[in-house]
Amino acid sequence: MTGRRPLRGPAALERQLLRQHEGARPASPLYGRVIIAVLADVRAGGECHRLLMPYAEEPPSNAVVLRFLAAVHRIVLDGRAPALAAHYPSAGGTPGPGLEAAFLTAVAQHADEVASGLVDGVQTNEVGRSAALLGGYLVVAAETGLPLRVLEIGASAGLNLRFDRFAYEAGGQVAGDAASAVRFVEPWTGGGRPDLGVRLDVRERRGCDLRPIDPTSPEGRLRLRSYVWPDQVDRLARLEQAIDVAARVPVTVDRAAAPDWLDVHLATGRPGVATVVTHSIVMQYLSPHEQERMFAALGGAGIRATRRAPLAWLRMEAAGRTAEIRLTMWPGGRRRVLGTSNYHGPPVDWRG
Repeated sequence: MTGRRPLRGPAALERQLLRQHEGARPASPLYGRVIIAVLADVRAGGECHRLLMPYAEEPPSNAVVLRFLAAVHRIVLDGRAPALAAHYPSAGGTPGPGLEAAFLTAVAQHADEVASGLVDGVQTNEVGRSAALLGGYLVVAAETGLPLRVLEIGASAGLNLRFDRFAYEAGGQVAGDAASAVRFVEPWTGGGRPDLGVRLDVRERRGCDLRPIDPTSPEGRLRLRSYVWPDQVDRLARLEQAIDVAARVPVTVDRAAAPDWLDVHLATGRPGVATVVTHSIVMQYLSPHEQERMFAALGGAGIRATRRAPLAWLRMEAAGRTAEIRLTMWPGGRRRVLGTSNYHGPPVDWRG
């Protein structure tokens, strides 16, 4: 029995656009409209066809359509596409009847820059995922009774490494920094929520990424903003607030591949702290070989873990239409599913 033959050329590109349209339209009507316009331009052999065809057969995990949209959004946010900015709420505009034409015009006028942006890999740092992962950190702190040492894979700008400097409010309790401008109010649904009374003490935080971003630099800030969907102004405001936190809370994000980095940082146990290896929506960007090496590093460190130097693996990864939050703790290797979440964070269905 043979599998379905993979799509090639224009058919593969159309599949990429339709898949992204299905994912974006409910949360971003603006991008829903734009993607349909891009699809029509591709079918007509226009500028979008020329720019996107070299990437038509890339795997979905490479998110070529998001890279394309972000490259255009970056030009809008930089003030160099005023006609399109008039339709982008992220630039103070309101989507109107001329949105599609303005988008295609901006692509044609800045084609070389859009082409350059397509070469770059996806680089997001969605702060809402901190609300999904918080419960896992609280479980580790409660069950070990130790301060945390947090190591994040695919950390991008390291914004989620400052998770304890954000505020999480539910049922009259607040976890994290109650005075923080980054605030999640009642992010948990389904009748359950983690114990917000557990004390969080983060002693060390460090990350790795193939292309780290400095969120405090103008270029870094612009790049992060460009990957937020233009009509999701709440997400954009939260990102800006998190960048302000980053300016006050230094974090090191090393330029390194995940398996190599873990080999170094998990080589020996760290008594007196609970080491938490964490990541969110990262696995799709790792090759099978990289994943195997990463699992081997975690498994080896798990064997060496002790009650005085425990290890936890906390992750939020794709599971169909939602992301699943999973936790494994050593010694013992106990595995559990803590809940599910929207890909961008709340609402979080907490199981505990």
